[in-house]
Amino acid sequence: MFALDPALGRAEPLRVVCLGAHADDIEIGAGGTLLRLLAERPRTEVTHVVFSGSADRAAEARAAADALLADAARADVHLLSHRDGFFPFEASDIKAFARETLESVRPHLVLTHRRDDAHQDHRVIADLAWQTFRGAAIAAYEIPKWDGDLDRPNAYVRLDAAVLDHKLAILDAHFPSQATKGWYDAETFRGLARLRGVEAGARYAEAFHCTKLVW
Repeated sequence: MFALDPALGRAEPLRVVCLGAHADDIEIGAGGTLLRLLAERPRTEVTHVVFSGSADRAAEARAAADALLADAARADVHLLSHRDGFFPFEASDIKAFARETLESVRPHLVLTHRRDDAHQDHRVIADLAWQTFRGAAIAAYEIPKWDGDLDRPNAYVRLDAAVLDHKLAILDAHFPSQATKGWYDAETFRGLARLRGVEAGARYAEAFHCTKLVW
């Protein structure tokens, strides 16, 4: 996957960091990839960080993370409460958390937002990833939204139907607060996975932007 040596996760645990600005970002952007990765690399250790959310959203994020990371060898879940939409103004506190909690993780792979994402919170977290994890492979996932900012990815993870269905079930079961949003439904997520699958030569796929790949 991406730039990872295929031996990683076999001779030593594979360390993955997942960063999401909002409660459902990781599941939407990389849920299938994580499910596949944990099935194929059972010694994987995951650090999972959601940077914003009310108490209700934090409860949703916790339940979703528990379901998504059930097969991880170790899962460290951090749920922060920065204000949605205000990340550029809270960047100092966000950076301090990264220095105190994340710099020691030394991941092989980081799954996070794109640096040119239209959402200001997403961009802050993307920049944080590049500042914090200079030695890791960083794969930026995509989030469909009204801005219409989906771009041309350069890395894909193929998903079979069972893995995609599992991802969609997690999104449906654990984020009821999002059900009233017009874009948040299985048809949106399946449609994007199908289009990325066409590009990847598969039925379904998740797509990523990888600025720098080293193997």
